Formats: sequence, structure tokens, C-alpha cells
Amino acid sequence: MLSPSILKQLVTIVGEDRLLLAAEDFQHYGLDRTTVWQANPCAVVLPGSIKEVQQIVLLAKELNLAIVPSGGRTGLSGGAVAKDGEIVVALDRLNNIQEFNPLDRTVTVGAGMITENLQNFAVDQGLFYPVDFASTGSSQIGGNIATNAGGINVIRYGMTRQWVAGLTVVTGAGDVLELNQGLMKNNTGYDFRHLFIGSEGTLGLICEATIQLTRAPEETVVMVLGIDDFPAILDVLQAFTSKIDLTAFEFFSQLALDKVVAHQGHAIPFDTKAPFYALLEFEIKDREVLELAMSLFEHCAEQGWVLDGVVSQSLSQASALWKLREDISETLWEFQPYKNDISVRVSRMPDFLDEVNKLVEQRYPDFEIVWYGHIGDGNLHLNILRPVHLSNDDFVAQCGAVSNEVGQLVAKYEGSVSAEHGVGLLKKDYLHYSRSASEISLMRAVKAVFDPNGILNPGKLISAKQD
Repeated sequence: MLSPSILKQLVTIVGEDRLLLAAEDFQHYGLDRTTVWQANPCAVVLPGSIKEVQQIVLLAKELNLAIVPSGGRTGLSGGAVAKDGEIVVALDRLNNIQEFNPLDRTVTVGAGMITENLQNFAVDQGLFYPVDFASTGSSQIGGNIATNAGGINVIRYGMTRQWVAGLTVVTGAGDVLELNQGLMKNNTGYDFRHLFIGSEGTLGLICEATIQLTRAPEETVVMVLGIDDFPAILDVLQAFTSKIDLTAFEFFSQLALDKVVAHQGHAIPFDTKAPFYALLEFEIKDREVLELAMSLFEHCAEQGWVLDGVVSQSLSQASALWKLREDISETLWEFQPYKNDISVRVSRMPDFLDEVNKLVEQRYPDFEIVWYGHIGDGNLHLNILRPVHLSNDDFVAQCGAVSNEVGQLVAKYEGSVSAEHGVGLLKKDYLHYSRSASEISLMRAVKAVFDPNGILNPGKLISAKQD
């Protein structure tokens, strides 16, 4: 518990109504979507300006108080968990559009801007913000940047990193840095902007971002295909990408489909059951593209890769097909899944998935394993569902033990233990499977420069000192 004098100083900075001390506020702001830890902050503050953020950081630095930055708290790695008496700095109020430049196609927004609101703003301007995922209705831009969020359009548009033209951050030293200032070309040495993208709040608090927008896509069509086995998914991917520029290529297992249909009430795409399903999306610039797509579908069926399929005939049908994939995460939430968010190069996926499948089936013969992911960019989501008879602690312990073996396979295939959800608390112990000892040492050195007192999101991503 903070002393009355410290609480008074925080009130002086943010106002009495913006200092929250109730247990329900601690629970709301002190956790993300992971279920492993208990919320235990000492206070929650909601600053309304960059100046207030800076003042909070300077006070925390002076008093050696830890800070956990908080956005939409949709993360799945414990990156926004306050479990050790930290001050939660929630950036919800920094949610305004500061400037829109139609010539540059850029918009400057506060870190608390909801992703969906930015997407809608872009549409209103006849433009497009392509970073898209299931939590766009509640995630915030600052959090997206801090975790370098990906989503369903990465195969065409890349990660969040590709769309950040400038940043304003407050470092752990209390400095306000304005990075790149929206420039398209800036060859003046080190680009610190990219250090903060994916830093998970360990170097500074992202307060404002200049976001690059792009041309809105043409009308799109969605295909859902039933696939005979996992290697065939990549055969289908290669067949389509050789002829058509896809905006999305997703996959999910039959079990994932069963869960979504049962719990969300969605209609199955077709009667034929398949081990896996692929969802493809592409622009229809003219009739020839659709005809080409249908010929590719027929080719894949002739090869025995595709068992059945459906093509959207309307926007409503396209939306319904997308829900089969987008609603998986929400559906699985009630099962308290243990998630592995991993990636390897697309070409190595069949062998990697085969080894991982054998491992988890051997270790978890009685557990339900749900696979889905952004297969077009090499991202797999492995979800282990907790049996009702098993306590959460025992479940996490069993899954954690096997995560080391999964990590070893990730290292073998030169992949990443975190493709898009960050490292946080959940994956910190597995970081060495993706980063060398030298890299981790350099990451600690970088943190020491920007956060010399080690007050920003301590314990996340990397330890301040070597364990």
C-alpha cells in the first residue's frame, strides 16, 4: 500500500477521480487475458496527457516504484499483469485523434485509441488500416505497438511495425522522445522507434503514435476449404499464392470448428468433415480473378488436397465464414486454454507440426488440443484445453513442463516462441529458445539505457539481471 503522501502526489498529477484504489479496479486494470496470476497492484492511475505520464514516471523513478503500462489488456502472455504491488498506468484517456494528413496518409493518435476506432476512421477517409485481429474492439494502439501485433492480414500487409511512422514515448528515465515524426525516409542513424515496437513496455510508455494508412482494398471474396492433411495446406497455399495476391490465409482444425459451431451457433461451411480447414481471402479486381481462383480450387481438388469448399457469394456470407476463424479464441476462452503462440518458416511447418503433434499427443493423451493460426505467415496457435477435473495450478504445471520441449523443437526449426502476442511473464523462461545468450545480454543493456532504475514492467520479457 502506498503512503498517504505518495497518494497525494499522484492525485496532484492526475486528479482525485483518476486515482483508483478499489479492489474491483485492481482486478480490472491489473490483469490481461492470461489466467495464471492474481492482480495485486498498489494503485491505478489514468493520466490524461503526455505531461502527466512523464510526471508519474519521474515520481516512480524518484521513489523506486514499479510501473505496469496498461492498454486494452487483451494480451495472452501476462505482459500487462501487475502482481507485485506495481502502479498500473492505464492509458485509456489518451484516445484522441491528434492530426490527420491526407497527403501523407498518416494519422496521429493517442496510445489509448481502440484499434477498431482507428480502422473506422481510416474507412471514413477512404483509406485502410490493415492490422486486424479478433480483439480489435477492445485492444488499444499503444498495446498493439508494444507487442508488435499481427493478425489476419500479415501475409499481405505485414505486422504493426510496418505501419508505425512515428512515436512519442516516455522512457524509464522520464525523458519524452519524439521518434521519426512520421517521416517516410530518415537515414540519420539509429531508429529508436523500432526498439519500442515490441518492447512490451519495458523501455518506455508509448503515449502517441503516427500511423501510416493505405489504399482501401477492392471487394474481397472468402473461400473456406476442407483440407486432407497438414502438408496439403501448404500445397494449397503455394498453388494460390503463385497466381493470386492473397490478403489472408488462415487455418483451423476440425476440433476448432466443432467448438465454434457448438458454442457460437455458427453454421458449418459444408457437410464434408476434414482434418483441417483453410480460409483464403483475396481481392476481386475483375471477373478473371474469381475465375482463376475457381480453377485453382478445382486443381487442388484434383490433386486430392481439398475435400470440399465454399466461396462467399455476398458480404454477409463472407462475414459468416470469417467468424468460423475469428471466434475461435473467444470460444476457447471458457476452457482456460494454455496457449503456445509459435512460428517457423512456412516451408518448415509440416515437419515442425508433425513433431509437435506427436509430442503433445504423447504428453497429453487425455487433453483436447486445438490448432489454428495464420498459416500464411508461419504462425501456429497451439491451445491445450484444461480438463474440468484438473486444477488450474496442476494444469499450468503440466503444460509448462511440456512447453520446454516445445521450445526445444522451436529452436531446432529456428523459429520463435512468440509470433505475435509478446513474451511477457508467460514465455520469459523460454526466450533462450529463440534468442542467443548474446542477444539477451544486449537486450538487458538496452533496457538499462532507457530504464536505468528498472521500474518499467519489471519481470516481463527479460530480467533486469542475468538469472
